[in-house]
Amino acid sequence: METYSFLRYLADSWVLLVLTLFFVGVWAWAFRPGSRKIHDDAAQAPFRHDDGPAETRR
Repeated sequence: METYSFLRYLADSWVLLVLTLFFVGVWAWAFRPGSRKIHDDAAQAPFRHDDGPAETRR
């Protein structure tokens, strides 16, 4: 088996399987039940030190 054919077979089968499992694992980790507080905190980060409207902060 030449190198290109071997790498093509590897990419078409095992690497695709590994990347699919990695994607599912990352998705499951991000949407696990205990991560809601972390995501809510990250969503509020841009507004954490906002004292009010921009026109009144001059």
